[in-house]
Amino acid sequence: MTAVPPKTVVVVPTYNERDNLPVLAGLLADLPVPNLHLLVVDDDSPDGTGEVADKLVAGAPDTIGVLHRRTKDGLGRAYLAGMARALDEGADVVVQMDADLSHPASAVPVMLDVLLTENAAAVIGSRYVAGGSTASEWPRSRRALSAWANAYVNAILRLGLKDATAGFKAWRAETLRALDLDSVRSNGYSFQVEMNHRAVTRGFALLEVPIHFEERGRGTSKMDLRVQLESALTPWRLRFGGGPAGRSGADGGSGGAARVSPR
Repeated sequence: MTAVPPKTVVVVPTYNERDNLPVLAGLLADLPVPNLHLLVVDDDSPDGTGEVADKLVAGAPDTIGVLHRRTKDGLGRAYLAGMARALDEGADVVVQMDADLSHPASAVPVMLDVLLTENAAAVIGSRYVAGGSTASEWPRSRRALSAWANAYVNAILRLGLKDATAGFKAWRAETLRALDLDSVRSNGYSFQVEMNHRAVTRGFALLEVPIHFEERGRGTSKMDLRVQLESALTPWRLRFGGGPAGRSGADGGSGGAARVSPR
């Protein structure tokens, strides 16, 4: 009997991404990954992204789904809703991916291969391990801010990750179930940090693989002052807010995967 490949669900939150979403859906559909599914989580986008998602579902009902939410209450809430739906529908692996085309779809097979062949609870598509890079369009100020944010998070939480703020990840389903997703508090981009912190402090091994991070395709960034403030405060809340204690260390590789696991 032929083994059934693991069910992989790519969860993609959207808000005003009507132009980028069909492109991303096409890129994912072309990947040589069996049993790959796309779940769009749309927060009632005024530009009609939800309707675009419905059309995609109509064209590929077996591999594309959409979750329509009526409240825009943060990236983290959207991801949590999508993860819950994916797990309820039998996902073995859940991939987090942005809709703005900044995360290279071509990296998904590599991330899945590392996740399923190495002893890893999750794999992070990393800009800052050896072989990773960021968009050439980024000004020096943005590069500096991104580097500073990672240094800031690691200085407070000691996660040992090269890219602690990354949003491109592949999770084993059993890892997500163990992280008590219902109690995650972060709403914005700091959701990424809180998820990493929960995984590391619970003793899960994370791996980082290099990616090239592109500038977003079309549309505008959702980063506002409120989100920036939450991102600055969340590491302190996580450090002093209790939860499993732990410390991690990273061993870098030369263009391969960097491992993060508890000491």
